[in-house]
Amino acid sequence: MSLLPGFSLLGSGPTVLLLHDADGDHLSFAPQLETLASAGYRAVAWDMPGYGRSAPVEPYGFKGLAQRCLLLLDVLRCGEATLVGHGFGAMLALEIALRAPMRVRRLVLCAGGPALDAAATAAWVAPRLAALEQGMDMAQLAERLVARDAGADALPEGLQLARHAMGRVYAATYRRALQALTVFARRAPDLARLHVPTLLIGGEQDRCTPPEALLALAHVLPDARAVLLPGVGHWPQLEDPEGFEGALLEFLAMPARLH
Repeated sequence: MSLLPGFSLLGSGPTVLLLHDADGDHLSFAPQLETLASAGYRAVAWDMPGYGRSAPVEPYGFKGLAQRCLLLLDVLRCGEATLVGHGFGAMLALEIALRAPMRVRRLVLCAGGPALDAAATAAWVAPRLAALEQGMDMAQLAERLVARDAGADALPEGLQLARHAMGRVYAATYRRALQALTVFARRAPDLARLHVPTLLIGGEQDRCTPPEALLALAHVLPDARAVLLPGVGHWPQLEDPEGFEGALLEFLAMPARLH
C-alpha cells in the first residue's frame, strides 16, 4: 500500500492544502475546491491517513500525520503551501507549521486548534468514545453530532454533506484519532513561536470550539486574526460556505510575508 495519502486536486496556482477534521474526510471541503480553483489557487483536499484509501500511520499520532502531509507536499512539488485545517486538521496544521515552518505560507484554523485547557479536549472526546463503545456506528453518530453541534442558520445541504462525510469514516480510525487528540502536546509556549500569518474562523454557536476558545488561541499566536460567523456551529465551511470563503479569499489575497 502506498504511503502517499489520497487527495482531490483542482486548479493551478499557489497551493492551498485542506486538512479535514476527525469527523470527516476530503468531502468536508468539497465546496472550497471549486471556489479556490476559480480564484486562481491549486486546491488540494486530502484524506488523512486511515481515512478513505489513505494508509494509516503507526503509531497513530500527530508526528506521523505531519510527516505524511509533508510527503504529499513533496510529491506535489510544493515548497510552500497555505494550510487550512478544520478541527483536528487545525491542530495538525499547527504541528506541521512547528515542524517545518518554511513549508507553511499561511495558516487558516477553522473551528479548531488545541484547547489551551487540556481538560476541555478530554471532555469533548469522552462522549464520542463512549458512543463507539456502546456500539453506535458512524452514520448514527453523525446524525447525533451534526444535529447537536450545527448552528441555527446552517445551510441544510452543508449539514447533509457533513453527515455523509462523517458516516464514511472508519470507526477504528475515528477512535484512534480521538485518542490522539487527548495527547496533543503543543501548548501556548510552542504556539507563541509561530510567526506565520494566521486566520481563525469559527462559528458563534460552535459548542466544540466555542468563540472564547478561538479568541484565546488568536491571542496566543503572534500574527493572528479571528472571524466569527453568526448562526454557525462547528462546520463553518459547510454551514456558511459563502461567509467562510469570503473570509478565506480575503485573507489569502493579503500581501505575503517577507522572508
